[in-house]
Amino acid sequence: MPTRVCCCCSALRPRYKRLVDNIFPEDPKDGLVKADMEKLTFYAVSAPEKLDRIGSYLAERLSRDVVRHRSGYVLIAMEALDQLLMACHSQSIKPFVESFLHMVAKLLESGEPKLQVLGTNSFVKFANIEEDTPSYHRRYDFFVSRFSAMCHSCHSDQEVRTEIRIAGIRGIQGVVRKTVNDELRATIWEPQHMDKIVPSLLFNMQKTEEVDSRIGPPSSPSAADKEENPAVLAENCLRELLGRATFGNMNNAVRPVFAHLDHHKLWDPNEFAVHCFKIIMYSIQAQYSHHVIQEILGHLDARKKDSPRVRAGIIQVLLEAVAIAAKGSIGPTVLEVFNTLLKHLRLSVEFEANDVQGGSMGSISLNSASKDNDEKIVQNAIIQTIGFFGSNLPDYQRSEIMMFIMGKVPVFGTSTHTLDVSQLGDLGTRRIQIMLLRSLLMVTSGYKAKTIVTALPGSFLDPLLSPSLMEDYELRQLVLEVMHNLMDRHDNRAKLRGIRIIPDVADLKIKREKICRQDASFMKKNGQQLYRHIYLGCKEEDNVQKNYELLYTSLALMTIELANEEVVIDLIRLAIALQDSAILNEDSLPMFHRCGIMALVAAYLNFVSQMIAVPAFCQHVTKVIETRTMEAPYFLPEHVFRDKCTLPKSLEKHDKNLYFLTNKIAESLGGSGYSVERLSVPYVPQVTDEDRLSRRKSIVDTVSIQVDILPGSLPSDDVVSNTEEITFEALKKAIDTNGMEEQEKEKRRLVIEKFQKAPFEEIAAQCESKANLLHDRLAQILELTIRPPPSPSGTLTITSGHAQYQSVPVYEMKFPDLCVY
Repeated sequence: MPTRVCCCCSALRPRYKRLVDNIFPEDPKDGLVKADMEKLTFYAVSAPEKLDRIGSYLAERLSRDVVRHRSGYVLIAMEALDQLLMACHSQSIKPFVESFLHMVAKLLESGEPKLQVLGTNSFVKFANIEEDTPSYHRRYDFFVSRFSAMCHSCHSDQEVRTEIRIAGIRGIQGVVRKTVNDELRATIWEPQHMDKIVPSLLFNMQKTEEVDSRIGPPSSPSAADKEENPAVLAENCLRELLGRATFGNMNNAVRPVFAHLDHHKLWDPNEFAVHCFKIIMYSIQAQYSHHVIQEILGHLDARKKDSPRVRAGIIQVLLEAVAIAAKGSIGPTVLEVFNTLLKHLRLSVEFEANDVQGGSMGSISLNSASKDNDEKIVQNAIIQTIGFFGSNLPDYQRSEIMMFIMGKVPVFGTSTHTLDVSQLGDLGTRRIQIMLLRSLLMVTSGYKAKTIVTALPGSFLDPLLSPSLMEDYELRQLVLEVMHNLMDRHDNRAKLRGIRIIPDVADLKIKREKICRQDASFMKKNGQQLYRHIYLGCKEEDNVQKNYELLYTSLALMTIELANEEVVIDLIRLAIALQDSAILNEDSLPMFHRCGIMALVAAYLNFVSQMIAVPAFCQHVTKVIETRTMEAPYFLPEHVFRDKCTLPKSLEKHDKNLYFLTNKIAESLGGSGYSVERLSVPYVPQVTDEDRLSRRKSIVDTVSIQVDILPGSLPSDDVVSNTEEITFEALKKAIDTNGMEEQEKEKRRLVIEKFQKAPFEEIAAQCESKANLLHDRLAQILELTIRPPPSPSGTLTITSGHAQYQSVPVYEMKFPDLCVY
């Protein structure tokens, strides 16, 4: 019972105390005296300067009642405070608020759950009041700490525990609402507060029984769930907190999430971690997404020595974050993201290689094998993340990323790459090559460049087609698939999938456009390089069916996307050269590979003949295919790539009707207006310096062209002066290839390259000019008797591999051991 005073003493008491005393009934069960409460409210509104005194007196009474455990009077006092707060909104309310917060703190400090809930409810009501002016001196440190502690309540009674936790979450929500909108008071975002608030919310979110793992934004909870379920209420509070975060305080709100997940070991399994970061990414403002991604990358760096499953869990969280952020703003630090991911890819491959080497000394334990599989999970997660990230970038950024990744690919014998693979060994280096090319394949997926030179610039094409990338069949497959991604600008690749004889190409409904000037220029400059890659790729001994399928698709896509009349002729020359290489078999390929090449040539010539729609050409191709179907089905893709296909022992005795003949192709195309002179010139792969360094047999050994017949094709510094004296000794020295010096070898390479790229008419004219010049000089200096050719059919013989072609006039000299070709 409240202490009563006599009438005389009561009359001497201040009016505000008398008004406060009157609101308390004799029996607390009767509740607040409403009539007297209205008088007190009217007095407070009329005399706002008295509010601080009213508050102090109410606080004094409440403190006394709390100590004496008079819960009924405590309830009445808090109800009166709430009504006064709702009624008074003047500047004079500031001192009253201090008294109010003091009374709420008293309730929260008490050990009775009912009083703690009561204090929380009053604080939440206060938090919803918009004050006219901010209070710079007011701090909420105590309330943050107390509400956070209530979120972790371990009360023995489950219902009471849930009630206290809900009160703690609602209290945190009230603190956030009260402070977060005040730009002049940012104390709530300080790390010491975020380190309490965020883990408290996450702790309650963990208690949800089903975690939403969908890619889309999680569904909004209903109002009833918010009030009754601590997990749902905590999630809603976290969303509200993150939604109010700004550029300067975003990181302070995100970092405690990592600490909580680390402390509770929630990266493996990582369902809850993924759920948390989905909430984060959908709650924050889109322009701040890259901050979260950078924080995830930084945490990945900090945990790089943890178990593979922990790292894989973090990377999968990054994947989910990237998938959401890619639709908005990712930020300017794209290369930093990819650099970090590639660094961790290298680390994962290095860990895997070290485990394999450690296990090779003895029997590999089950733990080591399990760790290897875990590392593969890490690698696949990195590649998927790179793919998601790269495929959603703008085209100009994606081109930079393609160049960036290609610059990381290690190449044997060179130091142009920027990724440290010194500790990996050959097996680890091959593994990192495959991983990087798989990453590049993901980035290039869906890339549509307007011109091929944009998609395949020289600085990207050269390292992509490097011979060292062709030593392994899986690497070559990845290179071809990357090329297909960049070359297929009209989505035709799916229609060409699988190597087969297509009865009617028109049924595929191929989409194509007329080749533009930029694409034609690209093929003039880089066509030989692409042809060489396909030619050498067909002759690799470790090819499997997929390699031939991808090579066929490459030829078909080049025909669709890049082929004018000149390119079509070059591609047909390439196909005939492949057929000849399979027949002669100078590389000693197994019979399966020889038949595979024959099948590839058949499938491609069938495709290109229908694409250019020359009836005579189609008729010849169809006739050869029909003959093969009857007599040599192993020359067709439908048969040779079957599991149990009977292969011949040799190809030397086969009838010529089984082969595609150059003269018939030239005759059929010439009748349709094609310039077929170049068909008579055999295709020879372009010679590069890498061929001499590579492990395969150098293609230089198959070229026996005397290059001195083309002086006009050399740079001016390398051309022999026209006034230089030519003697018998000089000529003898010129054809003495055994004593050729390094400078002569370089000259040979340059001339062969010119011979491959220059038009045939230009080569013929230069050869004839050289022959005439040589005739005149030999007649003057050596006084040799020159016997002219007996008829115009006298020819210059050019030998390339197995075939000889006669096209340029030649003069035979009456000299015992000297003959100029």
